Amino acid sequence: MSILGNRVVRREDPAFLTGRATYVDDLKPVGAAHLVYARSILAHARITAIDVEEAAAAPGVLAVFTADDLGELGPVPHVLPMFPDAMARSFVADGVVRHVGQPVVAVVAETREQAVDAAELVVIDYEPLDVVVDPEAAATDEVLLFPDHGTNVVLRTESDGRADFDGCDVVVGERIVNQRLTGAPIEARTGAAWWEGDRLVHYSACQGAHPTRDLLARIYGLEPEQVRVVVPDVGGGFGAKSRTYPEELAIGFYARAVGRPVTWAETRSENVAAMPQGRGQIQYARLGGTRDGRITAYQLDVVQDAGAFPIIGAVLANMTQRMLTGTYDITNVGFSATAVVTNTVCTTAYRGAGRPEATVAIERMIDRFAAEIGMDPAEVRFINLVPRFTEPYTTGIGTIYDVGDYPEALRRVLDAAGYDELRTEQQRRRDAGDRHQLGIGIGCYVEVTAGGPQSEYGSVELQPDGRLRVTSGSTPYGQGHDTTWSMLVADRTGVPMDHIDVVHGDTDAVPRGGLTVGSRSVQVGGAAIAAATTELITRAREAAAELLEAAVDDLVLDAERGAFHVAGSPAVSVDWADIAGARADGRLGGTTDPLMAATDYQSTSATYPSGAHLAVVEVDTETGHTHLARMVAADDAGRLLNPLLAEGQVHGGLAQGIAQALLEEIRYDDDGNLLTSNFMDYAVISSAELPSFELVHVETPTWVNELGAKGVGESGTIGAIPSVYNAVIDALSPYGVRHLTTPLTPEKVWRAIEDAADPA
Repeated sequence: MSILGNRVVRREDPAFLTGRATYVDDLKPVGAAHLVYARSILAHARITAIDVEEAAAAPGVLAVFTADDLGELGPVPHVLPMFPDAMARSFVADGVVRHVGQPVVAVVAETREQAVDAAELVVIDYEPLDVVVDPEAAATDEVLLFPDHGTNVVLRTESDGRADFDGCDVVVGERIVNQRLTGAPIEARTGAAWWEGDRLVHYSACQGAHPTRDLLARIYGLEPEQVRVVVPDVGGGFGAKSRTYPEELAIGFYARAVGRPVTWAETRSENVAAMPQGRGQIQYARLGGTRDGRITAYQLDVVQDAGAFPIIGAVLANMTQRMLTGTYDITNVGFSATAVVTNTVCTTAYRGAGRPEATVAIERMIDRFAAEIGMDPAEVRFINLVPRFTEPYTTGIGTIYDVGDYPEALRRVLDAAGYDELRTEQQRRRDAGDRHQLGIGIGCYVEVTAGGPQSEYGSVELQPDGRLRVTSGSTPYGQGHDTTWSMLVADRTGVPMDHIDVVHGDTDAVPRGGLTVGSRSVQVGGAAIAAATTELITRAREAAAELLEAAVDDLVLDAERGAFHVAGSPAVSVDWADIAGARADGRLGGTTDPLMAATDYQSTSATYPSGAHLAVVEVDTETGHTHLARMVAADDAGRLLNPLLAEGQVHGGLAQGIAQALLEEIRYDDDGNLLTSNFMDYAVISSAELPSFELVHVETPTWVNELGAKGVGESGTIGAIPSVYNAVIDALSPYGVRHLTTPLTPEKVWRAIEDAADPA
């Protein structure tokens, strides 16, 4: 019986639960000094003078660095070559600051406390410049962040044509705001670095050891083998740690300058103020169709906030375009996007990275259209959903989906939720003028994971003691790779999971690897491990044939007990330990090297997970408070190797999506000051605001990889946002409310009710 598909408990958890996990800030390198930054207090200003004399003389201070000291590093390399050179940034501010929290001076001291005290002594004189925090205002170029570039526009994107609304019976339009969010990982950004001769050793809490190594090698003018990057346990990333940022990239410079290891760990307030944030997309959506519910035209125009410097956030609108039509059969479509810089923190990938924005837009407009024509929103969706398909399907914007059954996911969610009964209860409350109005919201979605042809390294090695060593280029930060990779190998070899060791996150131990982003782990990293395991079994079969003095073609592997034998003669066999011992003794092929198989798996295309979510909310019409009563979710991620891990991913995603709809928002004032700088002001969701999630099983295996697996790490977020969003608007519909912008806070909801007409 296969272990795959079973609810296997995470093998990583005992270490996390008992305090035996190791994070970067747990490291205590001998003689380590500590790094702290003096950061800008203004959003846009010219630096006229910096006085570090008192800071440099403070107790314990080893060195103080300004942009003049770091000049040899040059500018921070752009994430993508298409970004303008004029918008490059320095490792600490050089001449001009462009957002509150930008590093200006680096202080290295014997202790963290001494570095903090010294950073407070740095005196920076500023000449304030005009500030622009609103991306739509930035697009006018009235205030320029980079005058030499001549515009705030980073990129413009446009489809081949615009949607044609001629012939539509009904056209609806709305301005939709996907507000800025912070990833809020439990572990903020941390790093540690030192030099071993001319070799840089760097520990990082990031989402990819090898990309970080390659970036460091580029910055310091080294060969990749002259840099070792280690990623130990990581306390969450959510996309925000997919890129290693200037504060951390420069640690090696400081370590070389002071001649000893240097460690850095930002505070929570620094993390909220300076770690790149998510979303920041303003949308103008128009949708048209017939009065019998058929959608015939859809246009989406967006302004994407890139923050002060262009990184990944500047191109995320491309993902919004890719997923423009969602699960619906709409051929008459158009899209445009303008990405601009503003005097705010950079934006980057954040759980969904452009795909939630696309889903929010189409799902809000479906509900808006349904309300306009007086039709049930579920019925409108069934009319327009792409029917079940098992061959590639091309959308109206040109995206090619792999497989999907969107109507079935919606049917199962409606049945599980008792949709008709909910609508009956909703009408009862409306008729009674109940204080707590019921809202029911649907969010259908399809997203893209492992966004295109990608490669990942994987190997499996038979150790002399009979254990298996699995090496993966994929860097985990909470996904459960150790468990999943062990399950894959155990299933194919018959070696128990507790006899399988998993190695990752160390560029000295793993030859190659990519970023763990875009929900690519199982379908690319897992496929690499599966392929390597299959190859190892082939080589082990050859070794077993030699030991049994039998023909290779006559041998089979009994995966139940991990033994090779001649077909039909199981009594005489050799197991993995026998092969390992013979190999170690030199009795197989004259070598004592461990038996090993490695592969660089190459995916052929992306996969497209999908699903449907239904949220039930109760809105207190006297206070505006929204209580999420139920959350029913069907997420189709293809074949699930471990449903327990998949459900954990969905649970976390649902929480983040619900938080975006109801609570969380990064806010700046007109001067660029951050108003939500800690968890007193930034409302991170907790279990107190969440119901027990009701998950519905849907499985449409993909043909893209042999595992049949699609990604699941971001799906919960993508479906949750519009379903909760739609539910709140649905509860307010008797008051004539047709649209609000998120987050749907109690104050915002209460004001909408107060400003609305009397209930119909």
